[in-house]
Amino acid sequence: MILVFGRTGQVARELRARLPEARFLGRDEADLADPAGCAARIAELAPEAVINAAAYTAVDRAESEEDLARLVNGAAPAAMARACAARGIPLVHLSTDYVFDGAGETPFAPDHPTAPLGAYGRTKLAGEEGVRAANGPHAILRTSWVFSAHGGNFVKTMLRLGAGRERLTVVADQVGGPTSAAAIAEACIAILRAVQDTPARSGTYHLSGAPDVSWAEFAREIFARSGLPCAVEDIPASAYPTPARRPANSRLDCAATTAAFGLSRPDWRRDLDDVLHELEALP
Repeated sequence: MILVFGRTGQVARELRARLPEARFLGRDEADLADPAGCAARIAELAPEAVINAAAYTAVDRAESEEDLARLVNGAAPAAMARACAARGIPLVHLSTDYVFDGAGETPFAPDHPTAPLGAYGRTKLAGEEGVRAANGPHAILRTSWVFSAHGGNFVKTMLRLGAGRERLTVVADQVGGPTSAAAIAEACIAILRAVQDTPARSGTYHLSGAPDVSWAEFAREIFARSGLPCAVEDIPASAYPTPARRPANSRLDCAATTAAFGLSRPDWRRDLDDVLHELEALP
């Protein structure tokens, strides 16, 4: 049995569609603010592998709740990893491009030095370090700009705002790879099975959608593919201040993921079409 922490998040929902036999733990059964409790669930349920698809993801709120974010994003994954290592079972843990400083225009490789800009990135980096320190079979999968038909994400926000406006201003000087939750879920499963078979494949990997675009370019594609006649006006990030600084460069080098697991960068435009069709079918 595969044990998944998370049940209603974007990636967890996609995992549920692909792993009907897995056990999914929501916050009512495993609160990541209780790291020892999460480790105890692993001991109690004795799974053959674990995926951590749960996290504190409120980037701006983390600036004022860093202690809580560190508990959920840092201490809980570390506790999970120690519990998995004690049983010799693999853990796949999701992380983020926010562990980097976003400088330059070159895609960040997995071994590039980390330098988070804010609390969210710092707490996610703490989780990575805890997973590695446990020395068990594991894969840390960093990804970026997650979207799906569920939860809160940029695609759904643009569709909601674009339906009622003729023009939107969107940040154009932050660039990255939009990544569908479905693609992340499929990668998690493939990587988990590979590490289960060959623990030497343990390590840190990247997955992001292709091609890299700015938020403004992403918004234009959303409107074009959904048929909304909303125009997009480019603005700099400085014109849209937020409590937490966002990386200007969220490009991720995914070559190591392709080499190790045969996983190519997913085309987010194809995945966007799938999400739009899914949204159209929702009641």
